[in-house]
Amino acid sequence: MSTALNIDHHSPYDQDFYAWTQQQAQTLRTFRPLWMDWENTAEELESMGKRDRREVESRVGVILLHLLKWAYQPGKRTASWQSTILVQRKDLAKVLEQSPSLKSVAHGAVTSEWSDARRLAVIETGLPESAFPVTPVWDPAQVLADWWPE
Repeated sequence: MSTALNIDHHSPYDQDFYAWTQQQAQTLRTFRPLWMDWENTAEELESMGKRDRREVESRVGVILLHLLKWAYQPGKRTASWQSTILVQRKDLAKVLEQSPSLKSVAHGAVTSEWSDARRLAVIETGLPESAFPVTPVWDPAQVLADWWPE
Protein backbone atom coordinates (compact mmCIF):
# COMPACT_ATOMS: atom_id res chain seq x y z
CA MET A 1 0.00 0.00 0.00
CA SER A 2 1.44 3.39 -0.97
CA THR A 3 0.87 6.68 0.72
CA ALA A 4 0.02 9.69 -1.42
CA LEU A 5 2.06 12.80 -0.77
CA ASN A 6 0.12 15.91 0.10
CA ILE A 7 1.84 18.49 -2.11
CA ASP A 8 0.63 22.08 -1.99
CA HIS A 9 0.94 23.47 -5.53
CA HIS A 10 -0.21 26.86 -4.25
CA SER A 11 2.81 27.40 -2.02
CA PRO A 12 4.90 30.55 -2.52
CA TYR A 13 7.61 28.34 -4.07
CA ASP A 14 5.23 27.28 -6.84
CA GLN A 15 3.56 30.67 -7.25
CA ASP A 16 6.67 32.87 -7.54
CA PHE A 17 10.07 31.20 -7.40
CA TYR A 18 12.07 34.45 -7.49
CA ALA A 19 10.12 36.02 -4.61
CA TRP A 20 10.41 32.75 -2.67
CA THR A 21 14.22 32.64 -3.03
CA GLN A 22 14.58 36.21 -1.81
CA GLN A 23 12.21 35.66 1.14
CA GLN A 24 13.90 32.40 2.17
CA ALA A 25 17.35 34.03 2.05
CA GLN A 26 16.11 36.88 4.25
CA THR A 27 14.52 34.41 6.67
CA LEU A 28 17.79 32.48 6.97
CA ARG A 29 19.70 35.67 7.68
CA THR A 30 17.16 36.68 10.31
CA PHE A 31 16.96 33.40 12.21
CA ARG A 32 20.48 32.03 11.62
CA PRO A 33 19.95 28.38 12.53
CA LEU A 34 23.02 27.10 14.38
CA TRP A 35 23.02 23.70 12.71
CA MET A 36 23.64 24.97 9.20
CA ASP A 37 25.86 27.21 7.12
CA TRP A 38 23.16 29.86 6.98
CA GLU A 39 25.07 32.65 5.24
CA ASN A 40 26.25 30.54 2.29
CA THR A 41 22.85 28.87 2.04
CA ALA A 42 21.16 32.28 1.97
CA GLU A 43 23.60 33.50 -0.69
CA GLU A 44 22.94 30.42 -2.84
CA LEU A 45 19.19 30.94 -2.58
CA GLU A 46 19.56 34.58 -3.58
CA SER A 47 21.82 33.67 -6.49
CA MET A 48 19.20 31.21 -7.80
CA GLY A 49 16.71 34.06 -7.95
CA LYS A 50 19.25 36.49 -9.38
CA ARG A 51 20.04 33.99 -12.14
CA ASP A 52 16.40 34.15 -13.22
CA ARG A 53 16.52 37.95 -13.06
CA ARG A 54 19.59 38.02 -15.33
CA GLU A 55 17.90 35.58 -17.70
CA VAL A 56 14.87 37.88 -17.99
CA GLU A 57 17.07 40.89 -18.75
CA SER A 58 19.14 38.95 -21.27
CA ARG A 59 16.11 37.60 -23.13
CA VAL A 60 14.58 41.07 -23.34
CA GLY A 61 17.87 42.35 -24.77
CA VAL A 62 17.88 39.67 -27.47
CA ILE A 63 14.25 40.42 -28.33
CA LEU A 64 15.02 44.13 -28.62
CA LEU A 65 18.03 43.53 -30.86
CA HIS A 66 16.04 41.41 -33.27
CA LEU A 67 13.03 43.75 -33.22
CA LEU A 68 15.36 46.63 -34.09
CA LYS A 69 16.82 44.69 -36.99
CA TRP A 70 13.29 43.66 -38.06
CA ALA A 71 12.02 47.25 -37.94
CA TYR A 72 14.99 49.05 -39.45
CA GLN A 73 16.04 46.54 -42.11
CA PRO A 74 12.72 45.26 -43.45
CA GLY A 75 14.29 44.23 -46.73
CA LYS A 76 16.64 41.86 -44.94
CA ARG A 77 14.15 40.15 -42.63
CA THR A 78 14.89 36.48 -42.14
CA ALA A 79 13.15 33.50 -40.69
CA SER A 80 16.07 33.29 -38.27
CA TRP A 81 15.27 36.73 -36.82
CA GLN A 82 11.62 35.79 -36.52
CA SER A 83 12.31 32.46 -34.85
CA THR A 84 14.77 34.10 -32.43
CA ILE A 85 12.12 36.60 -31.35
CA LEU A 86 9.50 33.87 -30.98
CA VAL A 87 11.77 31.54 -28.98
CA GLN A 88 12.97 34.33 -26.70
CA ARG A 89 9.41 35.48 -26.02
CA LYS A 90 8.24 31.92 -25.35
CA ASP A 91 11.12 31.15 -22.99
CA LEU A 92 10.75 34.51 -21.26
CA ALA A 93 7.05 33.80 -20.73
CA LYS A 94 7.98 30.52 -19.01
CA VAL A 95 10.30 32.29 -16.59
CA LEU A 96 7.66 34.94 -15.86
CA GLU A 97 5.06 32.24 -15.28
CA GLN A 98 7.30 30.65 -12.64
CA SER A 99 8.28 34.01 -11.15
CA PRO A 100 5.55 36.60 -11.74
CA SER A 101 7.37 39.16 -9.60
CA LEU A 102 9.98 39.37 -12.36
CA LYS A 103 7.43 40.87 -14.76
CA SER A 104 8.39 44.34 -13.56
CA VAL A 105 12.03 43.44 -14.24
CA ALA A 106 11.09 42.47 -17.81
CA HIS A 107 9.28 45.77 -18.29
CA GLY A 108 12.21 47.73 -16.86
CA ALA A 109 14.64 45.78 -19.04
CA VAL A 110 13.07 47.29 -22.16
CA THR A 111 14.66 50.56 -21.03
CA SER A 112 17.81 49.22 -19.38
CA GLU A 113 18.72 46.90 -22.27
CA TRP A 114 17.83 49.35 -25.05
CA SER A 115 21.26 50.98 -25.45
CA ASP A 116 23.06 47.62 -25.65
CA ALA A 117 20.53 46.29 -28.16
CA ARG A 118 20.90 49.49 -30.17
CA ARG A 119 24.70 49.22 -30.15
CA LEU A 120 24.54 45.59 -31.31
CA ALA A 121 22.01 46.50 -34.01
CA VAL A 122 24.47 49.08 -35.37
CA ILE A 123 27.19 46.42 -35.52
CA GLU A 124 24.99 43.69 -36.99
CA THR A 125 23.20 45.82 -39.57
CA GLY A 126 25.99 48.16 -40.59
CA LEU A 127 23.53 51.05 -40.31
CA PRO A 128 24.70 54.28 -38.66
CA GLU A 129 23.96 54.79 -34.99
CA SER A 130 21.69 57.69 -35.95
CA ALA A 131 19.37 55.23 -37.73
CA PHE A 132 18.21 53.86 -34.37
CA PRO A 133 16.31 55.78 -31.69
CA VAL A 134 18.27 56.62 -28.55
CA THR A 135 15.35 55.69 -26.27
CA PRO A 136 12.82 52.88 -26.57
CA VAL A 137 10.10 53.43 -29.15
CA TRP A 138 8.03 50.42 -28.13
CA ASP A 139 6.34 49.90 -24.81
CA PRO A 140 7.11 46.78 -22.76
CA ALA A 141 3.73 45.20 -23.53
CA GLN A 142 4.52 45.30 -27.24
CA VAL A 143 8.03 43.93 -26.81
CA LEU A 144 6.86 41.01 -24.70
CA ALA A 145 3.70 40.19 -26.66
CA ASP A 146 3.14 38.62 -30.06
CA TRP A 147 3.61 41.99 -31.73
CA TRP A 148 5.74 42.96 -34.72
CA PRO A 149 6.88 46.41 -35.81
CA GLU A 150 5.85 47.24 -39.36
